[in-house]
Amino acid sequence: MTMHEQNCSPRPSPRDGFIIVAVLWILIALATFASIYSIYINNSNFAVAVMDDGLQAEALVSASLELTAYRLTVPKDETRPTRGRFGFRLGRANVVVNFSSEAARIDLNAAPKILLAGFFVALGASNDDADRYADRIIGWRTVPKPMAQADEAALYRSAGLPYLPRGAPFAHAGELWLVQGLPPALVARAIPFVTVYSGRPDINVFDASPELIAALPGMTPARLSDFLNRRETAPADKDSLPRLLGPDQPGATAEGSNAFRVRTSIAFDKGWSAGSEVVILLDTADEPFRVLSWRNDFSADPDQPQFATRRR
Repeated sequence: MTMHEQNCSPRPSPRDGFIIVAVLWILIALATFASIYSIYINNSNFAVAVMDDGLQAEALVSASLELTAYRLTVPKDETRPTRGRFGFRLGRANVVVNFSSEAARIDLNAAPKILLAGFFVALGASNDDADRYADRIIGWRTVPKPMAQADEAALYRSAGLPYLPRGAPFAHAGELWLVQGLPPALVARAIPFVTVYSGRPDINVFDASPELIAALPGMTPARLSDFLNRRETAPADKDSLPRLLGPDQPGATAEGSNAFRVRTSIAFDKGWSAGSEVVILLDTADEPFRVLSWRNDFSADPDQPQFATRRR
């Protein structure tokens, strides 16, 4: 009897099975946690790398602005260039910088009606529509007079718009989207050619695009073609204007502006690219230059940058 009892194995209890299941669940949880932690670490490393490139891009753009300002700071007896291009390598990135005076664009706050209307005609509007669009721009930027016969604000009320015209200069070119009566497709075509930083009622025809030169009063397709063919080899100065455009061409100038648009394209060795477009103002009282507008997109194509607005 005793020998039989010694050879018998004890039966497993339900408690032993519960412990085994609990251990298995703990092991599965630990494995899951380890997997999640590994994914988190990889994502964090990627985010830090992107952040690092973003900070580098910011620093490279700042360096581009300082170099541009240095190139445009010339002795008083020399003429400041109105446009230019240069490149440099810093760290592990190649940088290409293009700069041009804002005088190469139409200033929404300073351009007269005849130039604005001609611009819209050059973009495809009819003469009557172009005159009306020019009136709306002038109405947006003009301070209303107490006893004015034509109430610009009434046009916005009658159109059911939830806002009124600014009644002051355009704060930025994007306000063109808000001007009553301008077709969105026309605004989209106009935005790349306008500014609020030039401060000039005319345009620099040696730097301006063909669309803007076509907007000059009295300009014809034949005169435009002839001018574009000859301006590449002509000196970009006021003495060349009478020979290229005639003795009296309103709206045309060879002068620049103290505001410059600086486009920076950055290509990192690791494959990242960045683009920025910054408008700076030179000849400020207390600093070499001042940033008026800053737009960038870290994923921009260096050749065709697309920008998202950021103001400083």
